[in-house]
Amino acid sequence: MMAEQGAQDKASPEYQRLTWEALKKSLNGIINKVNVVNIKNILPEIFRENLIRGRGLFCRSLMKSQAASPSFTPVYSALVAVINTKFPEIGELLLSRLILQFKRSFKRNDKPVCTAASKFIAHLVNQGVAHEVLALEVLILLLEVPSEDSVEMAVDFVREVGAHLQDVAPQGLHGVFERFRAILHEGAISKRVQFIIEGMFALRKAGFEASGFPALKPELDLVEAEDQITHELGLDDQLQAQTNLDVFRVDPNYEEEERKYAAIAREVLGDEEDEEEGGGGGGSGPGDEQGTDGDDEGDDEDGPGSGGGGDGGGGGGTSGGGGIHDETATNLVNLRRTIYLTLMSSFDFEEAGHKLLKIGIQPGQEIELVTMIIECCSQERTFKRFYGLLAQRFCYLNRAYAETFEDCFRKQYSVIHRLETNKLRNVSCLFAHLLATDALPWSALTAVQLTEEDTTSSSRIFIKYLFQELSSTMGLVKLNQRLNDPAFSPWFEGLFPRDSLQHMRFSINFFTSIGLGGVTDVMREQYKITVAAQAAQQQQQVARRMLGGGSDSSSGSGSSSSGSSSDSGSSSSDDSSSSSSSSSDSDSDSDSDSRGRRRRREGRGGGARNRAKGEVQEKARRRGKGNGSGSPKGRKSRDDRRRS
Repeated sequence: MMAEQGAQDKASPEYQRLTWEALKKSLNGIINKVNVVNIKNILPEIFRENLIRGRGLFCRSLMKSQAASPSFTPVYSALVAVINTKFPEIGELLLSRLILQFKRSFKRNDKPVCTAASKFIAHLVNQGVAHEVLALEVLILLLEVPSEDSVEMAVDFVREVGAHLQDVAPQGLHGVFERFRAILHEGAISKRVQFIIEGMFALRKAGFEASGFPALKPELDLVEAEDQITHELGLDDQLQAQTNLDVFRVDPNYEEEERKYAAIAREVLGDEEDEEEGGGGGGSGPGDEQGTDGDDEGDDEDGPGSGGGGDGGGGGGTSGGGGIHDETATNLVNLRRTIYLTLMSSFDFEEAGHKLLKIGIQPGQEIELVTMIIECCSQERTFKRFYGLLAQRFCYLNRAYAETFEDCFRKQYSVIHRLETNKLRNVSCLFAHLLATDALPWSALTAVQLTEEDTTSSSRIFIKYLFQELSSTMGLVKLNQRLNDPAFSPWFEGLFPRDSLQHMRFSINFFTSIGLGGVTDVMREQYKITVAAQAAQQQQQVARRMLGGGSDSSSGSGSSSSGSSSDSGSSSSDDSSSSSSSSSDSDSDSDSDSRGRRRRREGRGGGARNRAKGEVQEKARRRGKGNGSGSPKGRKSRDDRRRS
């Protein structure tokens, strides 16, 4: 009961300790989630916290986060630059601690800590928080007695601060490069470090900003030069770390100090951020309950403003945390950042895989890891087997990763036209490595339809690089066996279409043009068989038409002959009514003899067509003869022959 009453009394040590712990958690949470994109949104949140009371906590948390993630040093420096304009004592405290840490780690030969501290100092110089003389002093110390580690750290330091020194202290930078030249001529260091120095000279010649090392990125240039407060601290100054600010101490004037900082916060943030009494003290609202999260400072005005401050603070923390999780997907952003930093900082794929397994990727988040591997691979200048081996290891480890890579293959192929040629080549080589090692199911190739209508120039380039890499990795013989395996043939129907000769011809020509005509041998034989079958079918159809046309023409000629004979017979009978019977007999005998000779010749030839034609002509003549004998004039001639 006494403890509860003490926790509700703002002047009591119990209440102050709770707010202190809440302030520590809140500052840690804000620093851990700051990045280039949201830094402008983070600044109002951090100004709501009591930075004067927690300046020691802020500096310690910032240095720890920077040492753990050196790539975020420009972001942390920009954050300090903005805070330094309102609270210069915080910038001075941080710079003092960094200088002391640098000197201490340099004496101990602690290269990682020394490198992190020097990098932070370099970016504070770029932001104008520290003076450029401090940067020159650091370089002089590193190059005074050169060793491989000190020269390498000096080169890294010049990369970070060189663009700024070239503008504000060109003579000092020239002296540093002359010292580099002397070290290079002495030849007392290894070849590797000599190459590093030569690379630094090439970087200076090309220009720091042109080479990707500007003093300030545009999105991190948040403070005007005339507003910045520069601290002229040096390596030889007597500095105090003030570590007593990192531990809790009871403040007898706690409420008054909180009111003062609330007024300062309202002045900094403006009228729209105006809060109730004590609202600026981020440590008071969240500190009403130990279980609150460090990201609830946005709703802390409800805590001290109510009589039961504990419930109000706790409620604010819960709603603030839920809003961040639901609306901005902070967890996913942090996960992607962690994956990216792990990939960039790992020596080999085994180390990267081990670190990625330790970060605890939850079921359903496999797509984040797979996407980051593909994106990082596509950003490289050339394909690195590091990404292929890492992806292969995860596919072997869990079937879910193999299925996710298969889905990503289909998605990448559907939007392959959006990628540049270099990215397209890297992505195709990554998937080719997974296919060659059977880490990726070959059923993914069902997404490919190799026809003239279904492909674009980008998709054809993707298929080209994919199969050339497969041929280089597996060998043409093994690749041909895999593509012609009956068990896998349904998956390759799109690659080797057999539904039409046009599609078959396009597929054969494509693989032949990229130097892989051997994989189309089976389809080439099938193409020849199909073409021959179609040609034979066409010949049969032509032959049927010719035979049908010949019989029709023969019967037509026979009919015309009979008609002409009957016409000639009737006309001759009409014209020769006065002729003698002997001439009629001789004509009919000669006609019979000629018909007999013609029939004998047709019999000797044995041609079916000639026989048919003869029979038709014979029938026609018989009909013509019958017509002649049936006429009255013909009967009269026969009667005269009998009487004579």
